[in-house]
Amino acid sequence: MKRETDPQQTSRAEAFALWMSSPMPMVTLTKTFDVSNIIKTSKKSGIKFNALLCLCIGRAASSINEFYLLPEQGKLYTYDRIAINVIVTNKKGGINSCDIPLTADAKEFLKQYNQLTQKACNECKSSFLQDYMIIGTSAIIGTELDSIINQYTDKFCNPMVMWGKYRRGWFKTTLPISFQFHHTQMDGGHGALFLEQLQQEIKGLRV
Repeated sequence: MKRETDPQQTSRAEAFALWMSSPMPMVTLTKTFDVSNIIKTSKKSGIKFNALLCLCIGRAASSINEFYLLPEQGKLYTYDRIAINVIVTNKKGGINSCDIPLTADAKEFLKQYNQLTQKACNECKSSFLQDYMIIGTSAIIGTELDSIINQYTDKFCNPMVMWGKYRRGWFKTTLPISFQFHHTQMDGGHGALFLEQLQQEIKGLRV
């Protein structure tokens, strides 16, 4: 469910006044993660690396209140559920996107991930969920990347989590991940908390 919210009745009142009309309101944080457990879990279960990482992203975000708020077209909205957006390369060589609802049941989320991404690939059509707080993701796995900066525009204010190719080491596999968010939605401290929560979700992942 999506509903308009009075910014003055939230903890983001001052941020709304400061950043809602900013021409460049986005903030990007980058952190290098130990993703060894995702690699291990993926090999053991046969589940795709990106699917497992998206599950961890959803779980980490769901524990932070600010992820349920979104500034949009001069207003502030509150949501009661989260979905992860995934970019898919379709069979024609183009790209489509699909929104995957976050569920408490990991197996159900992963099932929908497989079904929806495969459908987008085969049908070359995007699918979107209404009334969900959408967390965008983008995996550019053709090369190793240190950081990714997305478009700084008020046309898309949703948070974005982005990464390139992971890096294998002697003792662990690492992956730099960039997290971009609208400053009205959250502050740097909230973004840092999300990144810390994400690392914990990755380390503790079990499916």
